[in-house]
Amino acid sequence: MATFARTNPLTIATHLIKLLTRSSDSRSLSGIVSTDLITSHTQKWMQDTSTKSPMELINEVPPIKVEGRIFACEGDNNPALGHPIELICLDKEDPAVCKYCGLRYVQDHHH
Repeated sequence: MATFARTNPLTIATHLIKLLTRSSDSRSLSGIVSTDLITSHTQKWMQDTSTKSPMELINEVPPIKVEGRIFACEGDNNPALGHPIELICLDKEDPAVCKYCGLRYVQDHHH
């Protein structure tokens, strides 16, 4: 173990990646590197053209009208399925987008 403490961290990481990519079980890297060498999350999603990407699906949801200038997005009514609270300012005319879930919000003007 003392050998690793004095070894360059980049060398250790390179050795670990080489060791893991030699494994016959492609799940050993949790989808980061597969037998097709898919290296990005987007490429992994875009492989299957028969289904829509998550961004395409969320863009199909129309902007949600809310009262007030500030809205707190939680992603879902169920806290276990949501995300951290994101306070969204609705002062602009264009829909504001939650950075966590991609839902769009607009201020509902009652005038």
